[in-house]
Amino acid sequence: MIVGTAGHIDHGKTTLVRALTGVDTDRLPEEKKRGISIELGYAFMPVPAPASGGGDERIGFIDVPGHERLVHTMLSGATGIDYALLLVAADDGPMPQTREHLAVLSLLGLSEGAVVITKCDRVDAARVAAVRAETQALLQGSGLQDAPICEVSAASGAGIAALKDLLLQAARTRPPRSAGSAAFRLAVDRAFTLDGVGTVVTGTVHAGRVAVGDELQLVPGSQCARVRSLHAQNRPVPAAAAGQRGALALAAVAKDKIHRGQWLVAPAAALQTTRLDARLALWRGEAKALRSGTVVHLHLGAADVLASVAVLAADEGGADSLAPGAQGLVQLVLQQPVAAWWGDRVVLRDASASRTLAGGTVLDPFAPARYRRTPQRLSELAALAEADVAARALALLALSPGGVDLARLAVAAGAGAAALAPAALPLPAGALRAQGSGFDWALGAAQAAAARQQVLDALAAHHRRAPDDPGPDAARLRRLALPRLAEPLWQALLNALLAEGLLRRSGAFLHLPEQGVRLSATEQRLAQKVAPLLAQGGFEGAWVRDLARDGRESEALVRTTLARLAQRGELHQVVKDLYYADATVARLAGLARRIGAGPDGAVTAAAFRDATGLGRKRAIQILEYFDRIGLLRRVGDEHRLRGDCRLFMADGKA
Repeated sequence: MIVGTAGHIDHGKTTLVRALTGVDTDRLPEEKKRGISIELGYAFMPVPAPASGGGDERIGFIDVPGHERLVHTMLSGATGIDYALLLVAADDGPMPQTREHLAVLSLLGLSEGAVVITKCDRVDAARVAAVRAETQALLQGSGLQDAPICEVSAASGAGIAALKDLLLQAARTRPPRSAGSAAFRLAVDRAFTLDGVGTVVTGTVHAGRVAVGDELQLVPGSQCARVRSLHAQNRPVPAAAAGQRGALALAAVAKDKIHRGQWLVAPAAALQTTRLDARLALWRGEAKALRSGTVVHLHLGAADVLASVAVLAADEGGADSLAPGAQGLVQLVLQQPVAAWWGDRVVLRDASASRTLAGGTVLDPFAPARYRRTPQRLSELAALAEADVAARALALLALSPGGVDLARLAVAAGAGAAALAPAALPLPAGALRAQGSGFDWALGAAQAAAARQQVLDALAAHHRRAPDDPGPDAARLRRLALPRLAEPLWQALLNALLAEGLLRRSGAFLHLPEQGVRLSATEQRLAQKVAPLLAQGGFEGAWVRDLARDGRESEALVRTTLARLAQRGELHQVVKDLYYADATVARLAGLARRIGAGPDGAVTAAAFRDATGLGRKRAIQILEYFDRIGLLRRVGDEHRLRGDCRLFMADGKA
C-alpha cells in the first residue's frame, strides 16, 4: 500500500512520517536548512505478517511539500497513492493548502484515508475539539468525508501507535492489486545516478509487473532500456508489481535522457498524445464555470503540461461550460505530449498555477480533432466509460460504422494484446474481424451487413455506368463503396464476398457474378487469332479496323469480340476501338510507376512520352485511361500515382 501525506506547510507531515517509520524524508541540504519539504520524500514501514503466516509486506510513504508554490510537486506524489493522510495542525486549524490538498485528493478519486490532527501537545483539549469540528465541516462533500480523524503528537508520541494500527489494518484488509492483462507502467518522479549501478529511476508502479531483464520504453519518447536491477518498497527484489514504490536501475540510457513526468512502460503499451478526451468534474469550491478555451495546467502521473479545455457536453447547464460541482465530457488539447491511458486520473489547475480547478478520468488518449461534439462521438465516449476493456470493445462495435481498432483500444487501456484476443472477446454472429502482424480490427454484425450491401450496390452502379468496363480493382472499389473503412477490414470483407460467390475476380478486376462474360466458340477462335497481332502492336496498340483487315475477319465481329475480352479484363480499350494486350499495359503501368516515384511524384505527359517513345497524343490517351481505371488520378495538368492501387503489380489481388 502507498500512503501519501497532504496538508499545509509546517503542519507536521515530515515529522509524522519520521515518527511512524523512523526515516527523515527531508534529504536535501536546503530542506534541512529551511525545515520544509521541497522535493518528494519516501519512507517505508513494515507490515508484520499475521499469525497465520504470509509475506513480509511494507507500507510506502510519500511525503509531499505543503508550500503553495510546490503544489505541482505535491501532485506528482499524490497521483498513484492508495491511502491519504490529510494533516491539520491543532494550533493552526485548516489552512489554504489544507483546502487545496483536500480538493486534489478528492479530484484524484481518493476515498480511502484518514485525517490526522497534529501537534495536539501544543494546545488544550478545547482547541483540539474545535479543530476537529472545523475539519469535519471541511470534509463534507469531499472524497474523505467519512474518513476517521486521529489526534496525535509526534513530539510526545501520543496517538502514534493508534495511527500506526489504523494504517496496518488498512494495509492488511486492502485487496492486492491484480496485474491481470495490464502492461507494466511506472510514473517517473525521480532519476539519478549511483556509482557502480548507473542510471536509476523511481516512481509508483501504476499497473502490471516488471522483472529484472525486461525491456521497457520511456514515453513520451522512444528510448528503450533494460532493467538491470530492482528495488520495491526499498528492498532488492527480482520483480515489482502495481501498488509498490519502485526503483529501477536501467542499462543503455543516460540520466539526462529521463525527466519527471515520463513513464517507463512495457513496449506493448507505449503511447503518447497531445489530445485526450476525459470525464471531468469542476471542484465545488470554484467561483466560476469552466469554459471552452480556458488554458490550464494538466497534471497526469508526474507530468505537468499546459493544455486548452474544450467542453464537449455538460451533464447540466451550458453546452460549452461546466458549472462548479458539475461534471461533463471535455477534450484537453496539450501543448506538449504526455503519456495517458484509459482510467488515468487528471487534475487541472489554472493557467497561473495558483489554484486547483477540476479533476477527472481519461476516456480516450486517441481523441479526434474533428467531429468531437457529434452525437456519434458522444455515443462512443459513453461506450468508453465501460469499466471493462472487453465491454468497451463490444459497446463500440455496436455503434461504430467504421469498426474498432482493437489493437489501439488495448494499448489505450494499458493492456496487452491478450486482453482482447478472440478467446477473451468472442464477437457476435455476423461480425467481422481482421487480425495480422501489427493490426487487429473488428466490425460489428449490423455494420458488416451494411458494408456488404454498400459494396454490392456500388459495384452494380459501376456496371450500369460502364457496361464495357471489366470492373474496378479492389482499391478503386473501396473508394467507391467504403472509403473510410480500414484497409484490414476492407480486405476481410472483400475476401468474404469472394468466398461466398457474391463477387468475382477477373485478373485484378472485380465484378458481380452476372457481369461475367463467356465467349462463344467463334469468339474464342478469334481471340486466339488476334492475340499475336495485339502483341505486335506494342506501345502503339492495335485498332479494330487493322486487326479485322490483317486477320481477314468481319470488323463488326472483331469489335464485339474485343469488347467482350475487355469486359473479362484480358484486354484494355484505351480509346474507342484502340486495344492493348494486358502484358503491354502492365509494361506501360510500370513506366508510369517509375516516373511517379520521382521527387515530385508527378507523371507528366512529356515524361511519359519520352519514356515510351510515343507521340504526345497517344501518351495522353494512355495516361487518361490510367486515370479512369484508378492507377493514376488527375491533379491539375499532372497525373499522380494512387498509393493504394495495385493494378498491374505482382500481388495485384491485395
